[in-house]
Amino acid sequence: MKLGDLSQRMASISLHHQQTRILVQAAAAVCEDKKGLDTRILELDPIDAGLSDFFLVTSATNDRQAIAIADEIEHRLKKDFGVFPNSVEGRRHGEWILLDYVDFVVHVFLAERRAFYDIERLRKSARPLTPAEFDAELKAALAAKTIAARKKASAKPEAKPKAKPAPAKAPAKPKLKPAKKSVAKKPALSKAAPKKSAKKSAPAKQAPTKKAAAKKPAAKKAPAKKPARKRS
Repeated sequence: MKLGDLSQRMASISLHHQQTRILVQAAAAVCEDKKGLDTRILELDPIDAGLSDFFLVTSATNDRQAIAIADEIEHRLKKDFGVFPNSVEGRRHGEWILLDYVDFVVHVFLAERRAFYDIERLRKSARPLTPAEFDAELKAALAAKTIAARKKASAKPEAKPKAKPAPAKAPAKPKLKPAKKSVAKKPALSKAAPKKSAKKSAPAKQAPTKKAAAKKPAAKKAPAKKPARKRS
């Protein structure tokens, strides 16, 4: 495994462990609100813990109180964090109710049952904490994480100011080419030209010229009639 992958995996495990602590803290707060007795958080040894990291143990004076504590823990974690228990056991009798959230397990006992099973003694390698001690450790871990994040952010080199862009040059005016003289195009002959009439039109009659008029003989004048003689 590469060093980068290992560090990333360790960071993921640390984040998951921190989220588990927040859930345990919320469940311990419910025990305090519901008047649970002698509430303890056992931080289990990783070698001896198996799958769970924490045990939350509290006592109730009667079965009704035990059931009320267990129900409120389940409701609070579901409402605030969207987390459901993997399994719930012992709710019917209320003498020992177990809520298994995989990464931590909640044990709600009647006082005499807790003394009989003595989980704290069976988990000698676990580190017992009161809710107040657990809360103080969680706050210190969150504060350290915040400080580390701020140091990491401040350690980054400051970004160099960007150089001002040079003023844009005015675009050169394009040279105008002399306009070409437009040559008038001859109108295209229509393909469908009208056919010439087969018959030629008769030439128009021209007026006779003076010479032609001179050549024509003058019209003969009729002889004048002699006057008739009077008879004596």
